[in-house]
Amino acid sequence: MAVLLWADVFAGYVMWVMITYLTDVWKISFTHAAGIVNIWSGVAMIMPIGSAFLVDTLIGNYSMLLLSSIAYSIGLGFLAMSTPPVLHNATGTCREYRPECIGHVQQILFYAALALIAVGISGHVISLGSFSAEQTTSDTEEDDETKTRKFLWQILGIFAIILVLVIAATALAYIKPWSVRFGIPAICTLVATIIFLGGSCSYNYESPKGSPLTTVFRVFAASAAKLFQQLPSDSNQLYEKDEPDFKPLPHTPSLRCFDKAAIMLPTPTQEEQEKNRWRLCRVTEVEETKMGIRMIPMWMTFIICGVVLSIGNTYFLEQANHMNRKVGRLTVPLPFLLVLYDFSKSQFAKIYAGLAKCLGKYAPPVCIALAMLFSILCCITAAKVETRRLDVIRRHGLLDKPDEKIPMSMFWLLPQFILLAGLDQIFNMSITGFLINQAPATMKTKEYLDIFTTGVLGLGTAGSVLSVYIVGKISEKGGKPSWFRYTLNKSRLDNYYWTLAALSAVNLVLFIVVASFYSYKEPRVEDQEAPEVDESDEPYDDNAQCFCCCG
Repeated sequence: MAVLLWADVFAGYVMWVMITYLTDVWKISFTHAAGIVNIWSGVAMIMPIGSAFLVDTLIGNYSMLLLSSIAYSIGLGFLAMSTPPVLHNATGTCREYRPECIGHVQQILFYAALALIAVGISGHVISLGSFSAEQTTSDTEEDDETKTRKFLWQILGIFAIILVLVIAATALAYIKPWSVRFGIPAICTLVATIIFLGGSCSYNYESPKGSPLTTVFRVFAASAAKLFQQLPSDSNQLYEKDEPDFKPLPHTPSLRCFDKAAIMLPTPTQEEQEKNRWRLCRVTEVEETKMGIRMIPMWMTFIICGVVLSIGNTYFLEQANHMNRKVGRLTVPLPFLLVLYDFSKSQFAKIYAGLAKCLGKYAPPVCIALAMLFSILCCITAAKVETRRLDVIRRHGLLDKPDEKIPMSMFWLLPQFILLAGLDQIFNMSITGFLINQAPATMKTKEYLDIFTTGVLGLGTAGSVLSVYIVGKISEKGGKPSWFRYTLNKSRLDNYYWTLAALSAVNLVLFIVVASFYSYKEPRVEDQEAPEVDESDEPYDDNAQCFCCCG
């Protein structure tokens, strides 16, 4: 199964350099290219929410891994085939990387490839870790010699896989033909899928156990069905079922419209109503749904951070692609920035761990505010660097020469990449910590904490397209030229970065106000000690009356 990591790493690399492919080969405007990449990224970040529900209720982890790996293979294959030399136009004479060589067939294959790669990513995000954990359940049935032999093979296999990834990722940066650059990941992903299928007879399989999202849907459905019912004056008349070792959540007066899901009707009998779980819910189930809804205002403040994060692999990368990348005689490949970005994230993870120990239960909101401060600093730094870059362009007469290298080192972009890494890492860890402490108990299973975090950021990433459109329209009022022109050299990205800095500052103030009024519940001891939420050994049964624990 470890070979499936090939697909994730290669797909990540391919999409990271996608904007340079679109601007260099398709010759579309950098804002159009960034819009394609950001919409794809946003959709790929939101899709795991639906994939998790599908896995937990219908198909299970193995089927999801199989389907997503096939989608990966076909998607990367389509992407390689969409390059002009592979399927040239109808005349059969256009085999070069030029926009006139991009026909309707290439465009269809390209957009189909993006959709399939998004399906592959969402499936792997949800099921790869969970399915790997399922394979450890049989370890107690094996003797020590078998366990040792399996462990050694696993170590050897992981080492070989990492070695292949390091070599391939390094080599891809120096490969010029885009058909080969996309073709190698496609071939490796196909090989990985075949290897994964080859072990199908030896895997442990677990059937779907139900999704905690079902409870939320049930509360919405039951409250809507009783929309015109009158709430009882005494909340004790709402439905709650006592069971051994069950500690119900107390009723709260807010969001009372959802209390209607727990109304007991005079007819039919209570036993008959309890059988229809989509018409009657417990007070505890209603309260857990309320807890999730109360978090929405704070979640809305996270979207701007997603907008800022989206500029990293689009506008920042497009700037770097046209700057001087030489150190002496050595040309530094663009993936160096990705390596620096990942290294910076690992260092900021240590900083967050130290702050979490000092701040206790208030660490998540304080660190979210810190991440938003990084967002402001990143945009200010990016604006100042872009102002300098535009000045170099004017002094050297490169305004109308978008394909010329700018005599300014790519390493001027390092500070903004480091600040963006700080925003990315601290923000993700803070949101996860916040959800661990504050989210409903039913959501503290599997990857729901992580997928909701990435889903919120995905909204911001996709929303960045709208922000560019709105800012562009406002900037061209009064007959002024838009800040977003066809080429990067004639655009005013520095003004856009200043706008994002201002929006981030306003967003930080709004977050502080919302966080100040938010009612924090005390985290459980196990939540404070463990950075991650362990999966329960007990299945989540959709047919049970309720699944919850004390908050």
